[in-house]
Amino acid sequence: MDVFTIFLFVGVFCIIGATKDLSNGWNPYINWKTLEEAEKESEETNKPIMLVIHKSWCGACRALQPQFAASVKIERLSSNFLMVNTLDDDEPKGEKYLPDGGYIPRILFIHKGEVREDLYNEAGNPKYKYYYYAPNDILTTMEKAIKTFNLGDEENNEDRVVDEL
Repeated sequence: MDVFTIFLFVGVFCIIGATKDLSNGWNPYINWKTLEEAEKESEETNKPIMLVIHKSWCGACRALQPQFAASVKIERLSSNFLMVNTLDDDEPKGEKYLPDGGYIPRILFIHKGEVREDLYNEAGNPKYKYYYYAPNDILTTMEKAIKTFNLGDEENNEDRVVDEL
């Protein structure tokens, strides 16, 4: 094997090894971004961010993950947002990401650099407003965010139903 071929193989393996699965198992068909990428793009496009914060060791997170990943409706509605999925040490630091505590999983909607405190799980516990345990509650908040930010086209919004996965 010549030196060029060896360098080519090493380069390809380095690139493959450096590529991180941003879905963290929460649906690889969603266009996940890092928080930094999403914040920059949000500034440029005014598109809101949907931030999922979870931990690998969290039982509630592990229970929600496959339900979220299997929801075709969440996948479809995700195109209206810059989707960010933070796992373990990727959790962002700062008080703004803890609007009512540091529990997990937390799903926050961010627009113009601020967490939108009006977009939360209205069917959940008022002490833990950003905690979700079921996809239907996530879909309800996503729908509310879409209406709040006037996202998507009306033609496609009419056929959305949030009562099933």
